[in-house]
This record gives sequence, C-alpha cells and structure tokens, in this order.
Amino acid sequence: MSEKKRASEPLALAVTRWVGSSPSLVFHSALFVGSFCAAYLDFVPFERMLLIVTTIVSLEAIYLSIFIQMSLNIANQTIEAVEEDLDEIQEDIDEIQEDVDEIQKDVDEIQKDVDGIEESEEEDEAHKRAQKDALISIEKGLAQLLADVERLKSK
Repeated sequence: MSEKKRASEPLALAVTRWVGSSPSLVFHSALFVGSFCAAYLDFVPFERMLLIVTTIVSLEAIYLSIFIQMSLNIANQTIEAVEEDLDEIQEDIDEIQEDVDEIQKDVDEIQKDVDGIEESEEEDEAHKRAQKDALISIEKGLAQLLADVERLKSK
C-alpha cells in the first residue's frame, strides 16, 4: 500500500463521517438558505447564484462520491481481513477438534487398560482367596491327621 493511499484513508473516513452528521446537514442548509437570501437581497444576481451553487454542489457530489468509494474500499479490505482471520480460526478449531478426537481415543484406550487392570486385580484376589481357602483346608486336614496320629499313639 502506497504512502499516499495510507494518508488519504483517514481523510476519506473523516469526510464521509462528517458529511453523514448533523453539523453537515446544518452547514449545507445554511449555505443554501444564505445563497438564496443573497440572491433575494440582490447581493448576487439569481442566475449567477444558481450557477455558483450548482457548480459547488456538483463538485461536492463528485468528491463526496470518491471519498465514499474510498471508505467502502477500506471497509471491504477490513472485511476481507476479518474473513481471513475467521478462516484461520476455523482451521485452528478443526485442528483442535482433531486433537480432541485423538485425546478421546487415548482416553478410551486408557479406560480399557484400567478396566483390564481391575479385572486382573479381581482375578488375583480370587486366586489369593482360593489359595487361602486351600491352605486353611490343608491346615484343617493336617490338624485332623495330627489328632488322629495322637489318638493312635495313645492306644
């Protein structure tokens, strides 16, 4: 972007902002009323006043249309920049969604591992209980056997 274009942008925005304001309406109304009053009071011939007002209004319309177009171009550039930002944000959101999906898969796998570990622990506990029951049964059997041996000895 050229330096002249950058310098003209604030001017274009300021002019279009001012033209669309109440002070601009009052100024233009006063200018037209003053022009007709000048012709009515014979300060200027009516035809000359109309020629001057018509020329001023025509030039103002030309320049105003240029400034309005410049303002629209600036607004369009801003909108394009926002659209680019939105596209980048959407890409980031898509990437984040992919990451979230991958994390969800990892969480599911971890949950399966945890479930497997819990099942393994339950199996280990059941095995330990079975061993303990077997030991208790063996101890009872040995105690019974010892009691029988003692009884046989005493006979």
